[in-house]
Amino acid sequence: MLRFNHMELTLPPGTLTDGFRTDVDAFYADVLGWQNKMVPILGTHGYLMQPDSGQFILLLESDDHMQSPGYDHLGLLADSRAEVDRIMAECQAFAEQDDRMQLKFYDDLVSPSVTVHAFYVRYLLPIWFDVQSMERPPGQGPERSWQFVSSSP
Repeated sequence: MLRFNHMELTLPPGTLTDGFRTDVDAFYADVLGWQNKMVPILGTHGYLMQPDSGQFILLLESDDHMQSPGYDHLGLLADSRAEVDRIMAECQAFAEQDDRMQLKFYDDLVSPSVTVHAFYVRYLLPIWFDVQSMERPPGQGPERSWQFVSSSP
C-alpha cells in the first residue's frame, strides 16, 4: 500500500525570497502548523514544508515552473468536522488580512457510506489544498487505514 510522501512544486525564478518565505510561513506554519525551512538540494536551495516528519512539499525555482489555472489540488485529511471548521475559520480570518488567500466553499458531499466535509484553500502556491474530513456510519469504515503512533519508547 502506498501513501503520500512528497510533492515538488516549481515556482518562477526569484520567487523564494526572504519576504515570500515569511509570507508562506504566516499561513502554512502559523495556521496549518507545518515546519518549514530552506534546504540545499541538487546544487541549489529549496524550501521544505513538512506537515509531519513523513510528508513534505518541496518548493523549487525553475524556468519551467508549475502553472495550475484550474482546481488541481492536494487533499489534506483532518481528523474531524470540527477540525475542518476550525481551520476554515482561521483561513477566513487570514483572508480578511491578506487578499492573496483564495477560498472555495462546498456543501457536504453525502453518500450512503461517507460524508465529506471540505473546503479549498490556495495561498501563494500554484495549487489548491482540499481540507476535508470523512465521516462514516458505524461499520462503513475502510478495511485498512493509516494510523500514526508515537515513535518514542
